[in-house]
Amino acid sequence: MPIRPKVSSLLDNQTLATTFDDLASSRAIERIWTRDHTLWNPNPTEIDNRLGWLTVLDHMQDGLSDLRSFAQAAREARTTDVVLLGMGGSSLGPEVLRCTFGSSKGAPRLWVLDSTVPGWVRQVTTAIQPARTLFLVASKSGGTIEVMSLFAHFWELVHRTKGNRGGAQFIAITDPGTGLEQLARERGFWRTFANQPDIGGRYSVLSYFGLVPAALLGLDVGKLLSRALAMREACRQTVAKDNPGAALGGLMAAMAKSGRDKVTLLTSPALTSFGLWVEQLLAESTGKEGTGLIPVAGEPFASPAAYGADRVFISLRLRGDRNASLDRTVSALQRAGQPVYSLQLKDRYDLGGEFFRWEFATAIAGHALGIQPFDQPNVQESKDNTGRVLKEVETQGKLPSVAVLTPKQALTQLLDQTGPNRYLAILAYTTPTSQVEAALRALRKALMVRHRLATTAGYGPRYLHSTGQLHKGGPNSGLFLELVDTMKPDLAVPEKFYTFGTLAQAQAIGDLQSLQTHQRPAVRIALGPNPVRTIRSLVTFLTPAKATRRTSVPKKRSTPTRRTRR
Repeated sequence: MPIRPKVSSLLDNQTLATTFDDLASSRAIERIWTRDHTLWNPNPTEIDNRLGWLTVLDHMQDGLSDLRSFAQAAREARTTDVVLLGMGGSSLGPEVLRCTFGSSKGAPRLWVLDSTVPGWVRQVTTAIQPARTLFLVASKSGGTIEVMSLFAHFWELVHRTKGNRGGAQFIAITDPGTGLEQLARERGFWRTFANQPDIGGRYSVLSYFGLVPAALLGLDVGKLLSRALAMREACRQTVAKDNPGAALGGLMAAMAKSGRDKVTLLTSPALTSFGLWVEQLLAESTGKEGTGLIPVAGEPFASPAAYGADRVFISLRLRGDRNASLDRTVSALQRAGQPVYSLQLKDRYDLGGEFFRWEFATAIAGHALGIQPFDQPNVQESKDNTGRVLKEVETQGKLPSVAVLTPKQALTQLLDQTGPNRYLAILAYTTPTSQVEAALRALRKALMVRHRLATTAGYGPRYLHSTGQLHKGGPNSGLFLELVDTMKPDLAVPEKFYTFGTLAQAQAIGDLQSLQTHQRPAVRIALGPNPVRTIRSLVTFLTPAKATRRTSVPKKRSTPTRRTRR
């Protein structure tokens, strides 16, 4: 049974008590379980067909033996690699499982590819053995432009590789009746996993979208589901403070109402990637109508002085991990009076329970904030902008021009608009490397220490399917720094007039235009041929030069000779 955490806070707990009282009087928990759409909106659109996450665990339990047989067949086929082609809810859950568990002995490596940046696509392409790789084409809608472009690339790659097995190397995960399901039939895919259709993408990690990759990684899917089922049972408790999901959701909503809308995740090292999934869940579900929760994940630890009064901290501590740094940070924040909510995981399989806890918490928080948590009205906007930019490329033969500032100009322009409750989002259209990651962490730390700014960081176009909704529809408190590399060398998209580089540039331009249309402060920096050096130049700009101390050399004083006693 999950342990109910304690909250330490300077915040007036009356706000929290009022929120829990409201949850009780509205019978919010009971109404979630009866699928009462009026808990969030009188209109059932995109609610009554989005609550399948409450029951999907039962369907997955029934399909366990099939998943195990499928994974065994993949191993017997001597599969060395699995490449998942997906975006948003189709990719972020599997990425968490890949980073947290890795591949078990004898299982293939998993690559999660949710980018159109050509360097990233090429990185995966060159790392695999095409004839011994399975490709998971994962899309709820079955027609996402990124996924279908990636499919075209790898379909061509496989078919020009000696010893390939053609369509038998491809697996579809999609909703029934989509274009992807039809494509899988026409191209002779090995399998199609038709997902339960009444589940939104960001709530789909415990469905086929998450569990097919989990099975291929060699995870004990039954154990993962059992932890989720235990949490689901605990979330039936009708007293909010005793319900692990409702307690978390009520806390986040109460803190947001009190000005602490930056939900900052502090995790054990092995759980770092969990923040990628939480970002989408919270941002896309609550970031609308000018309000919402702002998830802050992957931020470097800092001293309490680097954090403002707009934070609530959620700590996820994995027993037996290297927790010294996490424990020091949590203790320091508690001593400083910051609100910290601590969750304990006894092992990595407790992630199954955490997935469900956070889904339930998000549904509760949506109600408490007066938000419909299952739609994403501003996501389509950036997709439409991308389409419009690509149309211009097709007709004009080039991308539209956009203002690009020098690193110093861009950062100065954004930081001139800092103030209480602001946050800065770094939107990086580049290939992740350890050096790029280190530079981005240093940039976030410098912004925290110098300006007490909450920071987020996402790779494009991944973030468009994650935090992009919050950026346009949430509170107008964000400052947006878009970093775009040269996209060279580029990579063709088979049978399309555009390349991967052109598509990524179109997505970056389209989103910048969308942010500016919503009067969000947004600037763009060209990363140039050396992205790491450019990012580090921003860090240097933020770090004040240490004053050089003039030190005088003291004069040598004569000292009396000490006689040695004999």
